[in-house]
Amino acid sequence: MLLAAATHATWNLYAKRAAKALHFVWMYSVASILIYSPIVAWIVYFERPQFETLHWVALFATGVLHLCYSLILQAGYRASDLSLVYPLARGSGPLLSFLGAALLLGEHVTWLSMLGCALVVVGIVLVAGLFLEAHKAPKIGIAYGLATGVFIAAYTLNDGWAVKALLISPFIVDYTGNVFRVCVLSPGAWRDRARVREEIRAYLKPALIVSVLGPLGYILVLYAMRIAPISHVAPARELATLIGTYFGARLLKERAAPMRIAGAVCIVAGVVSLAVA
Repeated sequence: MLLAAATHATWNLYAKRAAKALHFVWMYSVASILIYSPIVAWIVYFERPQFETLHWVALFATGVLHLCYSLILQAGYRASDLSLVYPLARGSGPLLSFLGAALLLGEHVTWLSMLGCALVVVGIVLVAGLFLEAHKAPKIGIAYGLATGVFIAAYTLNDGWAVKALLISPFIVDYTGNVFRVCVLSPGAWRDRARVREEIRAYLKPALIVSVLGPLGYILVLYAMRIAPISHVAPARELATLIGTYFGARLLKERAAPMRIAGAVCIVAGVVSLAVA
């Protein structure tokens, strides 16, 4: 989970730097397919997975949910700061995942895990700047961050079920999401191929970095879900929140007020509570 947090925050930094590229999601999805195809082919050849209807339903759902997540996240980065959108998305998503795992999957809830949830909620409010200057809070960034969080929660529960109950390989789950994105986005990329060529020249490096680190970080998370409760793994991903907030404030020179930093700390404290629980 520590390695996943570091890779996740890093690829989001490069996704933010490529926020102006309208076809960036298509670019890194294509690159991910090319890079990870040999591994997936090896798994299919040696493990010979036998998929039934439920397996295909889970894989189709992961394709749809990850497509929506990717497009909304990238739109959020075009509209607002990394140090706002990223903590909101990363905080609200696992919070909803925790509640969903407890309510839908019957995972155990303790007072300490509830304290962790409360800290995550407080952290989200602090990061959004709703305590002191609610009228000045960038509403578009808040909206994109929270909308992204909804899809994070949805794909976390779906994919956790896929790897934990249906025993689908995490590599296949992530690879399916990339294939689905390419299939849906390729017609638009073809129609706008002149712009795609320009964006490839301008944003090839960020696309390659995201294409490697994005799947790597999420595959690590999926393997963690196989050996630990989803309600704990999902919030533990928020260790990336501090890294993402730091990247936005220091590397992208965004205005990260002390309240926003304090909010990120609250989110991480909530993660620690859930881990101890």
